Amino acid sequence: MKKKKYLLLMMAIVFALLNAQAEAEKSVKKTNEVTFLVGMHCQSCKERIEKIIPFEKGVKDLKVDLEKKEVTVVYNPQKTTENKLRKAFIDLGYTCEKKGQEKKKQ
Repeated sequence: MKKKKYLLLMMAIVFALLNAQAEAEKSVKKTNEVTFLVGMHCQSCKERIEKIIPFEKGVKDLKVDLEKKEVTVVYNPQKTTENKLRKAFIDLGYTCEKKGQEKKKQ
């Protein structure tokens, strides 16, 4: 009888640990980060981007550097893509290229 109780207790502990691990993995949301070169020109452009882009689906964080004309977006790749984010900037009326993929000037 003691062996059965011990076995059931061990199974319950293993089940609880596996369940806790699965829940922890669910709660850790994986994110990606992308930096765009955006054709913004003034403080109003910066404020407009800071006001609108965070409401795009999947956006978790946003950093706008007006001086460098860069916008870094942290996003959930299960909810959006770089292309969708780029389109959001274009829909606002700005030029937008992923940093490092901009066209080389000749």
